[in-house]
Amino acid sequence: MSKQKKLKENIHLLGDLLGEVLVEQEGVALLNTVEEVRGLAKKARSGERECWSALREILSGLPIAKMQGVARAFSHFLALANIAEQQQRIRRRMQYQREGREQRLSPKAAILELLAAGKKPDEIYTTLTNLHIDLVLTAHPTEVNRRTILQKYNSIFHELGQLDRQDLPARNARQHRQNIKARITEIWHTDEVHRQKPKPSDEALAGLLVFEQTLWNAMPDFLRELDEVMQDTLGKKLGLNCAPVRFGSWMGGDRDGNPNVTPEVTSRVFGMGRWIGADLYWREIDALRSELSLSACSEELREKVGDSREPYRDWLRIVRDKMSNTKRWATDLMESKPSDTTDVYNSKTELWEDLHLCYRSLCETKCTDIAAGRLTDLLRRISAFGLGLIKMDIRQESDKHSAAFAEITQYLGLGSYNDWSEEKKIAFLTAELQNNRPLIPMNGNFSSATKEIIDTFATIATLPVEGFGAYVISMATHVSDVLLVELFQKEAGVEKPLRVVPLFETLSDLQGAAKVLDQLLSSPIYKDNTGFEVMLGYSDSAKDAGRLAATWALYKSQQQMVEVAQKHNVVLTLFHGRGGSVGRGGGPLGLAMQSQPPGSINGGLRITEQGEVIQAKFGQPQMAIRSFEMYVATVLTATLAPQSTPRDEWVQTMDLLAEKSVAAYREIVRGHPDFVSYFRTATPEPELGQLNIGSRPARRKKSTGVDSLRAIPWIFAWTQTRLLLPSWLGSSKALREVLQSEHHDMLIEMAKNWPFFASTIDLISMVSAKALPDIARYYEWRLADESLWELGTELRQRLTNLHQSLLKVTQRNRILEHNQVLEDAIAARNPYVDPLNIIQAEVLLKLRDFNRQEDHLFADTLKITINGIAQGMRNTG
Repeated sequence: MSKQKKLKENIHLLGDLLGEVLVEQEGVALLNTVEEVRGLAKKARSGERECWSALREILSGLPIAKMQGVARAFSHFLALANIAEQQQRIRRRMQYQREGREQRLSPKAAILELLAAGKKPDEIYTTLTNLHIDLVLTAHPTEVNRRTILQKYNSIFHELGQLDRQDLPARNARQHRQNIKARITEIWHTDEVHRQKPKPSDEALAGLLVFEQTLWNAMPDFLRELDEVMQDTLGKKLGLNCAPVRFGSWMGGDRDGNPNVTPEVTSRVFGMGRWIGADLYWREIDALRSELSLSACSEELREKVGDSREPYRDWLRIVRDKMSNTKRWATDLMESKPSDTTDVYNSKTELWEDLHLCYRSLCETKCTDIAAGRLTDLLRRISAFGLGLIKMDIRQESDKHSAAFAEITQYLGLGSYNDWSEEKKIAFLTAELQNNRPLIPMNGNFSSATKEIIDTFATIATLPVEGFGAYVISMATHVSDVLLVELFQKEAGVEKPLRVVPLFETLSDLQGAAKVLDQLLSSPIYKDNTGFEVMLGYSDSAKDAGRLAATWALYKSQQQMVEVAQKHNVVLTLFHGRGGSVGRGGGPLGLAMQSQPPGSINGGLRITEQGEVIQAKFGQPQMAIRSFEMYVATVLTATLAPQSTPRDEWVQTMDLLAEKSVAAYREIVRGHPDFVSYFRTATPEPELGQLNIGSRPARRKKSTGVDSLRAIPWIFAWTQTRLLLPSWLGSSKALREVLQSEHHDMLIEMAKNWPFFASTIDLISMVSAKALPDIARYYEWRLADESLWELGTELRQRLTNLHQSLLKVTQRNRILEHNQVLEDAIAARNPYVDPLNIIQAEVLLKLRDFNRQEDHLFADTLKITINGIAQGMRNTG
């Protein structure tokens, strides 16, 4: 059977079952319309242009109720196709395992490659056991599906997996198909539209449920597999306290531009994590207690329980009761009530020691097989998840801190902090950080904004510090931005201050990051630090300068900061704020790791995971395990076999390319007088706020321009119209001009021999292959004033020029000649997404021109098309 045959069979099966549901629930007329539309879309996309006109005529002439039915049918089909593709990935992984082959980007493949390259087993083992990969889940609103729908998708995924079993009896196969059809029927009768904007606590609960439903069991399974791989290849076991992959979270802590995240919300979400974690641990401890009925134990355990007939059960009852107390404490925290609960777990070390006591006892009494079971998994969970499953980061804008402190300095009669020079700020903050007396009157009569800042730090001080990760300062620019947060922590009495992480986001901030880092590490406040963390903003840098220029700025900034860290003998951890889409720094992990300069991944990596990416990577146990494998393999390889330093002439050519790219990008986005009007009319950007998929406002400030728009809706809007402009604008003109210069051959050489440039070009190729200028033209024709069409024509011409340039640089005949699977997948999806685009444009026209905002059928149909197109494109923002 060919690699794709089973995938096609499953997509066909799911499509047939959806068709049966349509007939049963809505009648054959709807299915006939859907099939007619599908047939015309396929013919139109294959080149029969007269079918394009017929398709538009049919869809635009449908009454809104039937239009909505067609939109729902295509949207659900694309979601089902995504499930089939996920199952295909699992099928491929299982096939590799059955055949005894090593899948690319797996730990075993990485270890074998490193051994073959001459790396010593002990060096690989030491590096592997000391990896620290933090996956930080964020509440960024890019998951368009309701949690109810996602749960039903998960059920279909499970049933599809059962149908893959080769030994499945026919009767069982019929039952699994019936179960899938039942789930599709449930989905058809479930409202897929978010009716209310979620609260931050709702977002946090959704994120935490991923742990309960998937990650809780996937993590120990992965660590068992890694343990076996290490024994097979390196001859050593994975330590019980070794957790190369851990989790952080911005949910409940990210207050950057989100007034809904308050100190009370932070406390509540912190409590939620502790409660869910304690509940999961309680269940495991209770199950372990049932298993360990043994009477023989070590003297160490005997001293704890006395003359007990069942020492393990008696000890674990004490541990379980303490976990019950922890749940009660967390409940009080969630309900904002003072807690008088004592004897609780405040650190994972306490829990680890209590359970490792049982492990040591079992090993001492020759019961190592028992110790290697549930107890080993539990100890490994503690190492990976801690008590609260995640470590919460706090994030706030630098300007908010400065404004609050300016009010405080005026209150103290010191003048306005914001009027001080940077030198005066640094001197003042450094002196105060070294002064033991308090400075800030924590109960002063301040504005609500300043009180919010003070109360946030007070909240951090009152909660167990182990549950926090970093304090991230967005829009960081100066040394004083970092020192000011350190001072706020000191004044609030944070016992063990959170590490303060500046987030450099714009092009200019990235270019100045190394200088800021050098000043910080030269400061007396950080002179004894052995490590420091910096966050890099992929989304806002791309929105500011375009993807190509931002990618190069990120590369150079990392390279320069690595050199600064080495000068100060400090271990630098880079925190990558990547989104799901290429326009926000996303893309395949292997390509992403190739984009990092040598030395920037030194055994450690922090990276954001958000929105639909969380579901795609961690929504299914086997997908989660595969994601863990890829992270461990790529970070291990990048640490021990980093990319070589690029040649000087490559760097110079890349400098030229980036310079031309940012100029070409900004001449359109910032310089063209019609751009904002075009963007707001030829895309659904103004309507995206109706989706109710996130608690955070779409804009940082009240404005209709691009600058105040957050990166997610900026990408989301262009993804909907299939132009995908933020991912390639700027690179088109830059590549064309450099190819026409004396650097023509140099670009071709770079694409062949420089992994960074090759991966950058591959990502641009991938996203430009998804772009469809004829669809973008349809939106423009239906929605934009004719005076704006000239700009649309120019943008589409730039896309055409980009395709020509990419073919020259890569020496290929087709854009995706190197990736046949992706090329086929895009071609197969296009006829199913095209009708949704036409319906969306028609609905937008009616909503805007005929004042149908109060007509829920029109508004809901718009939201359905937005969901469906996101399913078809496999990402939103």
